[in-house]
Amino acid sequence: MKGVIVAAGYGTRFLPVTKTIPKEMLPLIDRPAIDFIMDEFAAAGVREVLIISSRRKKSLEDYFDREVELESVFTKEKATDKLAKIKPPDMKVFFTRQKQMRGTGDALLCARPFCGDQPFIVAYPDDLHFGEVPLARQLVSVYEKTGCSVMSALHDPPNLERYGVLALAPDGLHITDIVEKPAPGTEPSREASIGRFLFTPDIFDYLEAGWQRHLTGANPESEYFHVYALKKLMDAGKVVYHPIEGERLDTGAPAGYLRALLRYAAKEPDLAAEIRRAAAKLG
Repeated sequence: MKGVIVAAGYGTRFLPVTKTIPKEMLPLIDRPAIDFIMDEFAAAGVREVLIISSRRKKSLEDYFDREVELESVFTKEKATDKLAKIKPPDMKVFFTRQKQMRGTGDALLCARPFCGDQPFIVAYPDDLHFGEVPLARQLVSVYEKTGCSVMSALHDPPNLERYGVLALAPDGLHITDIVEKPAPGTEPSREASIGRFLFTPDIFDYLEAGWQRHLTGANPESEYFHVYALKKLMDAGKVVYHPIEGERLDTGAPAGYLRALLRYAAKEPDLAAEIRRAAAKLG
């Protein structure tokens, strides 16, 4: 099982900081958001990860490389705790660049040479997961039982109309359609798709076919998304859903990022105490 992280976007909702710092490097206290995805992948047995980035995100590549100068300093100081913090993950990390911001469908096609004929987990770094069983591991377990592509879902979240909402087959497992941002009252279910997927490699043929249709369509310069390929897999009865177990934190916009920051800090006893003291001072 391989892992793919889609991290090429501009992150415009966090300007001006994302003018120079990738959104994926914005920290929850002392760890960048992308670190949590890597931990989740590692806990699911993933040992090879492709990060799809762009020209402006060289710091992502630097982050997953060794920092020789700091290693030398910490080694001389015998600061083993600091050495552990800067050690790269025990995984093979590859990078490719999406040359133009042409949407998630185009980004996923960049992963085809890396994935080959293997199933792979796709993560959007906006969605972080905390729970006893890592979300990637949950998806792998469903795949092992069904052999199908797996979409993770959040049950009945607030503002359901902001999500892609899943239409479920009578068996309550397979997905027959996905409706993007349905008007209130028209939702096909209460299951909202979030940014974690497990895809079988046959999605690539559908992505390629959809890309060719896109190029000959009315607006070939617009972004190309992977919904066409997903729906083709659904038509073939090859997509199931999994309601996530655990907590999902959405860091995709400043307000959600702040909530995620506070929620993560609350998990750490010392930081939780600081939050309570600060809240008391603010009244």
